[in-house]
Amino acid sequence: MKLPWVLIAAILGSTMPFIDSTAVNVSLPVLQRELHATTGQTQWVIEGYALFLSALILLGGALGDLYGRRRIFTYGVVLFAAASIACALAGSIEILIAARCVQGIGGALLTPGSLSLISAAYSGEQRGRAIGLWSGFSALTSASGPIIGGWLTQEFSWRYVFIINIPVAILVLGVLQLGVPESRDESADRRIDVVGAALATIGLGLLVYGLIAMNSGRITAEAVGTTIVGIAVLCAFVLFERRTPDPMVRCDLFASRDFSAANIYTFFLYTAIGGSLYFVPFVLINVHHYSPTQAGAALLPFIFIMVVASRWSGGLVARIGTRKPLVLGAIIAGFGFLAYALPGSDGSYWTTFFPAAIILGCGGALFVAPLTTTVMNSVPTEHSGVASGVNNAVARTAGLIGVAVLGLVVTTSASYVGGFRSAMIASALIAFAASAVAAKGFGRFKPATPAST
Repeated sequence: MKLPWVLIAAILGSTMPFIDSTAVNVSLPVLQRELHATTGQTQWVIEGYALFLSALILLGGALGDLYGRRRIFTYGVVLFAAASIACALAGSIEILIAARCVQGIGGALLTPGSLSLISAAYSGEQRGRAIGLWSGFSALTSASGPIIGGWLTQEFSWRYVFIINIPVAILVLGVLQLGVPESRDESADRRIDVVGAALATIGLGLLVYGLIAMNSGRITAEAVGTTIVGIAVLCAFVLFERRTPDPMVRCDLFASRDFSAANIYTFFLYTAIGGSLYFVPFVLINVHHYSPTQAGAALLPFIFIMVVASRWSGGLVARIGTRKPLVLGAIIAGFGFLAYALPGSDGSYWTTFFPAAIILGCGGALFVAPLTTTVMNSVPTEHSGVASGVNNAVARTAGLIGVAVLGLVVTTSASYVGGFRSAMIASALIAFAASAVAAKGFGRFKPATPAST
């Protein structure tokens, strides 16, 4: 396979955000105690990063096409590494949150750049093999994130979860200089949608800020007002994107019924997954007295099943289409969330959280590949990259909002354990709603033909 340096740089570069996306959660109970953070502040450690990543990830891809993919990818690596150093050295929760926000901006430049470098350097069958390798390593790093984060937190400090990004970043920068060519879209004459990016960031920020402000257990006029203003700004974002000649989000793609339904389904499922699994390490460590390493390993069956079964799930789509796996996957995931709500304060892992992780993993294995296929097949081939980017942004936004919304469910309950159960039940209801969207919202999907892939 030619141009191995491109593939190495893309894989190593994407390792940083993929590991951080799962490793940081496990360290949250420990850093909350050490930095004397409130529940709301601890949520912002995750939300600050997710806010800027979800709001700017499409802009990051556009910047790479216009100004050079290697250049923007390099900027993302440097910014992510610098923010990681700031996170590791943070002496207060406020500094950590600010550094995580900057890390999110770096991730928004870095994440789309890794795939665009591969797409520009490879073609045909080699591109498919390269993307397959990238996807495999991405899944592996995401799966190992909780264990790595838990082990580093337990044996050293939560700060090492961020420090491990530094040697990786140095290695990536070295590879970029060795043999990664610059590439850009030479035909690109479009402007960067700065206004759209600003509206998306401000709207999501105000919405999440208002929801987290309600997590104190008191719903104040200020929190409600901030939430309403955030929703209004997001509505203004949609209106602006419909009218601007160079939108960050192509609204015309939503004219496809299948594309719209797929993104609604994505929003529901990833709201439930991203929001509910944020609280699992807290329950395992603070209530069930797991070590950070054990808490990280407790999530491994869920991720492992999704990774291993994804190829089988993709083959299933070719035989029976996408609707049935999407419906069944969401329903099984819903029962997985209900299983997480059952354990009390007693019992071994194998009889409490392990079955829940297995059920949820089986559900995820059924809906991940069919969902991607649905998104790709619902738009013309020349728009597949944009469609994938939009769906990715929707998934990240869903996780961002899920943590805030389900955090409100947790804090308004009588006890943390009761709140966790309520959040998991709410997640199950959201998953069941997603199954209804799949059952009613999609057209009659047929197996993908070579012309449509």
